Amino acid sequence: MRLPVLIAAGGVNPAGRISGHHAYRRTVIDALPTATADETWKALATLMGEEDSSEKRAYLRDHSLIRRIEAQHMDVEAIPQHRALNLGGADGQPLTFTLRKRQLPETLPQGWSVQALDDDTVRVQCESPLPAFVTEARQSRVQAAGQLPTGFEPDKLYASRSHPRGLAMTIFAASDALGSAGIPWETLRQAVAPDEIAVYASSAMTQLDQNGNGGLMQAALLGKRVSSKQLPLGLPQMPADFVNAYVLGSAGSTGANIGACATYLYNLRQGVDDIRSGRRRVVLVGCAEAPILPEIIEGYRTMGALAEDEALMRLDSASTPDYRRACRPFSDNCGFVMSESAVFSVLVDDALALELGANILGAVPEVFIYADGYKKSIPGPGIGNYLTVGRALGLLRSMLGQRGLERSYIHAHGTGTPQNRVTESHIMSELARSFGIARWPVAAIKAYLGHSLSPAAGDQLTSALGTFAHGIIPGITTIDHIAEDVHQDKLHFPLTHETVGAGSLDAVLLNSKGFGGNNATGLVLSPEQTQRMLGARHGSQALAAWRGRNEAVQEASRGYDRAMSEALQAPIYRFGEGVVDGPDLTLSDEAIIIPGFDHPVSLAMANPFEDMT
Repeated sequence: MRLPVLIAAGGVNPAGRISGHHAYRRTVIDALPTATADETWKALATLMGEEDSSEKRAYLRDHSLIRRIEAQHMDVEAIPQHRALNLGGADGQPLTFTLRKRQLPETLPQGWSVQALDDDTVRVQCESPLPAFVTEARQSRVQAAGQLPTGFEPDKLYASRSHPRGLAMTIFAASDALGSAGIPWETLRQAVAPDEIAVYASSAMTQLDQNGNGGLMQAALLGKRVSSKQLPLGLPQMPADFVNAYVLGSAGSTGANIGACATYLYNLRQGVDDIRSGRRRVVLVGCAEAPILPEIIEGYRTMGALAEDEALMRLDSASTPDYRRACRPFSDNCGFVMSESAVFSVLVDDALALELGANILGAVPEVFIYADGYKKSIPGPGIGNYLTVGRALGLLRSMLGQRGLERSYIHAHGTGTPQNRVTESHIMSELARSFGIARWPVAAIKAYLGHSLSPAAGDQLTSALGTFAHGIIPGITTIDHIAEDVHQDKLHFPLTHETVGAGSLDAVLLNSKGFGGNNATGLVLSPEQTQRMLGARHGSQALAAWRGRNEAVQEASRGYDRAMSEALQAPIYRFGEGVVDGPDLTLSDEAIIIPGFDHPVSLAMANPFEDMT
């Protein structure tokens, strides 16, 4: 069975650019050596279109991570809406008004009589009250969100042509992941057959701004026309479609799994299964979500899921809300904080990783997914997450023994809701006790980033890769105590950044709990543990040869990082380039040859049901 090896990760979230571990570094910036922190401040300043200076550091700090919702998303003091009312009829008299002829409805409502005043104007008399909508503004009761750093606009980096924000973020994220790999995409592409490549990517909420489904659904009510792009660009599989068509030029497998807040792990499981089975050798996994919109904020708020300003003020007995500390996992809290993010990772099989001299960031041996069984309510938690965490711990123990368990930690779903702090802590505490883990560290990075919905586990994954590299587990620094109802036995909730040392961890569990009973837990191995396993399978000589090839790859990765920190590079966007049509293919009964690929697609298929036919 092949081992899925992580060779690159990229994208953008409220902490900044993901490649080079910069987004992770932003969350632990105060615990980093000065030189390392300075590199990340520079990368963040470039992302935001600012100069890096001591005078700007406060601005960079205040305009990243969770903060008050900024005007580019919505005016939280004046969100437009319509109030329904009936005009006329209160005094029993008909309602009379004038109107331009072209504004008359195609079908006159019942009770209307129309008199022409001139060639352009008519007088309308309504015998019954006229239903109408009047525009008004309301103040949002939720004003905190995890937003991409101020000034970063991904659609300005390429010819976006009215792409929804989530798809513009997708283009940047996939390009960033590929750039950070240190291996040109053409090299990866030519190393395998076209059908040995796959992309699994999606959004859980679809694209809901005006360029996507939001504009599609609102057009008629706002007196606008539906565009030809809104419906197709709004589909949830569009992140995968965009990467295939405009970034990779891939003719391989594709898919868009959706599992609410566990969506990233659903896509990752698909890629892991493909590589383990040998069906694919190169897989891109990703999610993108841009849900900071008035309708989405209000929808989650009315469910009682979000941290409202009034509730935040009550927690602190304060007259103003502390937006920076709006998300408080495992402490006294009042709801989660909405966020936006786009995360992509690149996986290859172990043999290809060695052959190409790829960077080895870690490995993903398995992702476990289980439902909750019968439920009292769709958003309520159930039993499925006990199964996913338990199975992940069971695999970790079988692979690395008790020492591996003790040298692991867990990225909790950690949303910051009162219900989550009780239910998830019980899962972690009981299973840590069952597996004999004495003190299991718990990270909860939504405290910094908020809840990005579908990419949430991608945010966890990239944070874990940063911890492997720098040896610091992010503390839950938005809280000063653990709530009384949180289960703490066998668990360790660090309230400050915890330095454990690079190379001291063998594994991490990524935990996700999604509405509807979508539970997923992924097991990720450290780079050091991955290399030990590769050495055991392929031998010390193969590992030594990989190290030699990897030197140039590492230098290319560092070169990409330096270039991006100096000035944002245009993402890969190949609209209409290299298009291949059916007549361009070379066809036989043995293979299909696609122009631009070194390897054919084999049509010589073994019979998988030989014992039945």
